[in-house]
Amino acid sequence: MTEVPVERDSSPEAIAVWRDRVSAADRGSVLYESTEAPAVLELTPLAGLAELAALSGRWHDLRKALAPLSTGDVRRQVLEFVGAPKPVAGELPDTPYIQLRHVEVKPPVHEEYLSWREGTIFAEVLKSERIEAFLAYHSLLSTEPGVMFVAGFSCPPREYLPTFASERYAEIARQAHPRFVTDEGLYTRVYRRVSGGEGSR
Repeated sequence: MTEVPVERDSSPEAIAVWRDRVSAADRGSVLYESTEAPAVLELTPLAGLAELAALSGRWHDLRKALAPLSTGDVRRQVLEFVGAPKPVAGELPDTPYIQLRHVEVKPPVHEEYLSWREGTIFAEVLKSERIEAFLAYHSLLSTEPGVMFVAGFSCPPREYLPTFASERYAEIARQAHPRFVTDEGLYTRVYRRVSGGEGSR
């Protein structure tokens, strides 16, 4: 997962620069634009950590090319796939939008949290018609440790967001904190897909 914050109104130019540097070797990479802040995000599936070396050259070139448009340094992390309450045909959601949902879980209760979320978070996700894909990851190499959920959806964000605003989900959030999750690293962000992967919209 690679994200670059850019100057306001510079996302289209940053996306064009990024696309110019995506080669056929970058199989499965998908590019997104934040709907909430000027930023561009790339998700790249990897078969293993050995594949990181092959990407380092492009990352160096991309960072240099994006520098004039950037308002901050590159944010990058490697996530390990854990499971898919709502699986996808490929490796990433093939939907017009994704939402990243991140929490940091307290290590002493991590295993208990995994069991708890099956009957709470995942149960709500499975009931939702708006959530078309829901993938669970955990940080492997990151300065932002924790659990990352990638949710895929096709409806406008204003129709999707109430999914997690129900009284039931508010109760789930009350159960989670402070029992399982810390005050650090809690956020949700929505992105619009702009290119990449087979079946790109």
